[in-house]
Amino acid sequence: MAITKSKKNELVAEVSDLLASSKLTVFAQCNGLSVANMQDLRRQAREAGVVIKVVKNRLVRVAMSQNDTYKNTDTSLLTGQLLYAVSADDEVAPAKVLDTFAKTNPALVFVGAFGMEGEVMDATAVAALAKLPSKGELVGQVVSMLLSPVNDVTNALSGNLHALLDGVEAKATA
Repeated sequence: MAITKSKKNELVAEVSDLLASSKLTVFAQCNGLSVANMQDLRRQAREAGVVIKVVKNRLVRVAMSQNDTYKNTDTSLLTGQLLYAVSADDEVAPAKVLDTFAKTNPALVFVGAFGMEGEVMDATAVAALAKLPSKGELVGQVVSMLLSPVNDVTNALSGNLHALLDGVEAKATA
């Protein structure tokens, strides 16, 4: 069933808005995924703050041509039935969500991604990006590294204090 021109314009505007606010847009082939699988993927993506869209590639190209950032971006990878995972908050989340889902659903295959500067990444770059820690994990690692010297000093002082108290207790009982 064909969609009306006004519906197409709405879809182009929606995709254009998603691309404009996106830090990373990952696209993957979704041939062979059932409706139940797609609903599960959308649920997982929603929990991670990622939007999943299945839109005709031609409409995505039109939306990209209307955006200054993506106007000159190579769209040759946009072939076949693709789904688009977009995140405005986290650069790694779309790749991580799709990578996690693809582990149990081999019908989902990375094709590539568009960065927020308009650059194109191939499937291997997206797979490598999916292996990176998330923003929250990186913040936790940095905080842990910053607190490490404080914890070391606290432990050293605590150890000396315990030794002093043990010595005082030994003198008191003798």
